[in-house]
Amino acid sequence: MDQKNFYDVVVIGGGPAGLTAALYLARACYRVLVVEKEQFGGQITITSEVVNYPGVARTSGTELTRTMREQAQKFGAEFLLAEAERVETDSDIKKAFTSRGGECSCFGILCAAGARPRMVGFRGEEEFRGHGVAYCATCDGEFFTGKDVFVVGGGFAAAEESVFLTRYARHVTILIRGAGFSCAEATAEAARNHEKITVLTHTQVEAVEGDQALRVLRYKNTETQEVTEYRARDGETFGVFVFAGYEPATELLRGIADLNEQGYVITDRNQKTNVDGLYAAGDICVKSLRQVVTAVGDGAVAAAELEKYAAAMQQKTGLRPVFPMHKETEGGSVDPGHEGAGTVPKDPERPAAERHTGVFSEDIVTQLKTVFARMERPLTLRLVLDDRPVSAELEQYVREMASYTDKLAVEITEDAGETHLPVVRVYREDGADTGLAFHGVPGGHEFTSFILGLYNASGPGQMVDQETMERIHSLRKPVDLKILVSLSCTMCPELVTAAQRVAAESPLVRAEVYDLNHFEDLKEKYQVMSVPCLVIDGSRIFFGKKNVRQLLDLIGQRSE
Repeated sequence: MDQKNFYDVVVIGGGPAGLTAALYLARACYRVLVVEKEQFGGQITITSEVVNYPGVARTSGTELTRTMREQAQKFGAEFLLAEAERVETDSDIKKAFTSRGGECSCFGILCAAGARPRMVGFRGEEEFRGHGVAYCATCDGEFFTGKDVFVVGGGFAAAEESVFLTRYARHVTILIRGAGFSCAEATAEAARNHEKITVLTHTQVEAVEGDQALRVLRYKNTETQEVTEYRARDGETFGVFVFAGYEPATELLRGIADLNEQGYVITDRNQKTNVDGLYAAGDICVKSLRQVVTAVGDGAVAAAELEKYAAAMQQKTGLRPVFPMHKETEGGSVDPGHEGAGTVPKDPERPAAERHTGVFSEDIVTQLKTVFARMERPLTLRLVLDDRPVSAELEQYVREMASYTDKLAVEITEDAGETHLPVVRVYREDGADTGLAFHGVPGGHEFTSFILGLYNASGPGQMVDQETMERIHSLRKPVDLKILVSLSCTMCPELVTAAQRVAAESPLVRAEVYDLNHFEDLKEKYQVMSVPCLVIDGSRIFFGKKNVRQLLDLIGQRSE
């Protein structure tokens, strides 16, 4: 057995439940790995304001979970940005297989994969997803600035996100199927009393219609059976945000652990499933309340039980995981591998004049240097700029990044063929175009994906299983991928990273990423009202996150 990939516990899911468990386990001196396929922090990261977490008056979901991750990291927890594809639980030594092509062995597994937004099922919902029907206010709210917005649902998310949407929308109408809100009264009151919000109870959506965007909404009063038709003003559209609960991400556990009729994992009061050594925590479980505080509680309880289980298994098998000799930077930010158990400590005694004052923080610089040290071949970052402030920002951003390594060179060129500036394109040492480009400044949630793109283009690149690699190499026609993103979107990086991974491997594929904040014409051209938006060969449009295999499936659907 490979000791490098042998753990006491593997945690699947990097949301509040998984991060809490990792903190408790690492603090108790157990070797623990957290596997997360998208962005560490989970669904709570799309919540702009958290005001009900005990002891914290006000914060954002991103900040709250970043602190959780840092705490776990400091105690020695390790992190891997990858998708858990299957688990084996039928022996004392359990296994988790990831999209990196790796195999992680362990005594216990904690599944804290969370849940994803549930579709309601009204006519037109799937058809107009991304063209007016949305599920994330943080990612997509700005697309409806000055427009009417309808919110479907009556729970915490519907009430809270409706208030958030008033920042952008002309007016928000909440459509509740039942007699009223099913959340805390204080949360409901904030929505009910808002001057830009109307609440309609006993109301359900019948259908949405339109052309490239929404033009018509029909909803019915379930008491009177009266159907109301809303039509957008001439030349306008509107938005429908669905907050109708979640469906659990339990695919990994089907056929292994007991699930209820809704697909949630059945556990005992200690978060144990029907399988020894397999635990579940957070929104994936059967429970009456799904909030960040209950997820944290689940994670703590599961960790305490897994501590006992791991100790018993160490004694039974005579095996004991070996901790890494050196602690490196945490892999959930910019590290392409699961490297780490901690950050390089800061020197509080260093004079202020000597401290880092650039674009990137000291912690980020440390992580950048770790990734750059692993890159194999030099790259050239070729900039095409205009006279807007965003171009100056991009130049400063890229030049500082290149100053931390001899693997990156920066060139500024003029190209009359470029229509969306500024842009940074990535070239290999021999002048070959990697196909990777970013229009705008790759900051926010796209910082990680940009760094991973450089790592993939330089080599050795993120691990891809043999079958997927063969599919990439079998492409015979040029493929143009445009990925339209928002830097605040937590779901965009997975698609961006997947597209860049394919482009880095195949000279036939171009992966052009656009920050829509700077390119209104693309938003209008493709009628984008949700991100990420994927445009294949200029005409085929898809919305939502995609991994490499899903992306290849879409590419393969092209007519020959």
